[in-house]
Amino acid sequence: MLIRIAVGLEYDGTAYAGWQTQRGPASVQERVTAAFAQVANEPVELVCAGRTDAGVHAREQVAHFDTHAVRSSRGWVLGANSNLPPDISVAWVRPVPRHFHARYSAEARTYRYFIFNRPVRSALVANRAAWIHRPLDHERMRAGAAPLVGEHDFSAFRSAECQARSPIRRLERLEVERHGDWIVIEATANAFLHHMMRNIAGLLIAIGRGDAPPEWSAEVLATRDRRQNAATAPPEGLYLWSVRYPAAFGLPQMQEQGGGAGRSGMIAALPVAPGSAHPAP
Repeated sequence: MLIRIAVGLEYDGTAYAGWQTQRGPASVQERVTAAFAQVANEPVELVCAGRTDAGVHAREQVAHFDTHAVRSSRGWVLGANSNLPPDISVAWVRPVPRHFHARYSAEARTYRYFIFNRPVRSALVANRAAWIHRPLDHERMRAGAAPLVGEHDFSAFRSAECQARSPIRRLERLEVERHGDWIVIEATANAFLHHMMRNIAGLLIAIGRGDAPPEWSAEVLATRDRRQNAATAPPEGLYLWSVRYPAAFGLPQMQEQGGGAGRSGMIAALPVAPGSAHPAP
C-alpha cells in the first residue's frame, strides 16, 4: 500500500542550480530524492511547495512523496540526513492523507529577503544576504510596498520564463523592517510568480536608494510590463521562510510562520544561520 509522506526541509541554496532536477549542475531535489530513496530502498519522487531558483535558500521548504516503505518519522529523518550534504537538512517528517499535496494544498507561502546595508561588505554573510552599499531608506521602501498588497495582476513582477497560467496573485502582507545594518522584506501570498519576490525586492531597493519615489511601485504595477520595473534583486538574499497549510493536516507550524511574531520577529533570525534566534548585529 502506498503511503504519502510530507517532509520539512531547510537548505543553503548557494551550491545548487535551484530546487528542480535538471541536466548539469546539482539540484536540491536531486539530493533529497536520492537520500529518501536510499532510506525507502525504492525510487521516490518529491513534489515541493515552491521551486526555488539557483542560489535561493529555504528555512522551511515542504515536499511530499509516496512510498511502500514503512519507517518511523525518526527513522526517515535520521536516515535521510545521514545521506545528505551539510547544506541540506530534513527538519521533520509526517505521514499525511493521500489527498495532501505539498503545492496545491498550501494556503500561502512566506518569503523573506535579507539585505545587508552598509558601505563595507561582510565576509560572514557572503551568499546569505544581498549586500547593498548605498544607504537605503526603509521608510520609503515601506511606503512603496503598500500599493502592492492585495489581489493584482503582477505581470510587471514576473520573469519572461514564468510558466504560470495567470499573473493574478493575492499578496496578503508585504512589510519592510530595519534593524541596524539589516533590512528585511517579508511577503506572504497565496502563490508567487517566477522571480516575483526578487522583482519586488529590486523595486523596493531602487525606491530605498532614492532612484524613484514610493509612488513608482503603483505605476509599475499598473503597467503590467516587466520592462518598466527595476532590476531583479540577487538570489542570495532570498529565503522561502514558511508554508501555511490547513490545520487538519497536522503539520509542524514554525513559530514565526506568516509573520505571527510581528515586525520584531522579522529580524529574529539571521541569514548566517537560517531559523536560528541570534539577534542581528
